[in-house]
Amino acid sequence: MLIPLLEQLCVGRRTRPAAVLGDKAYSSRANRTHLRTRGIEAVIPEPRDQQGHRKRRGSKGGRPPRLDLVKYRGRNVIERSYCRLKQWRGLATRYDKLAVVYRAAVVLNGVVAWLNYLLDTP
Repeated sequence: MLIPLLEQLCVGRRTRPAAVLGDKAYSSRANRTHLRTRGIEAVIPEPRDQQGHRKRRGSKGGRPPRLDLVKYRGRNVIERSYCRLKQWRGLATRYDKLAVVYRAAVVLNGVVAWLNYLLDTP
């Protein structure tokens, strides 16, 4: 799921983020390899079962992946954004049949949130 999303990512002219923040569900070997080949830092913790598999293999298990805890703490901003996004019932339940219509609703939600932010700041 992560790799196709990264292939479509484009912010302005940039197509490669500096880092990807994710939870333990994105800590697969394929995801980490793809991020490493593209030169993207993976800020993804390692699940306990993967830690156990690696430790059981001993020296052949390799090093544990590096985790920048300062960057990982910023992940809650993303989680809060998704919670705010799902306040709209149509987005939370995915009523739209076409992906274009769903994406338009996500963009509209972002514009409304941005305008609310601008109106609330002094």
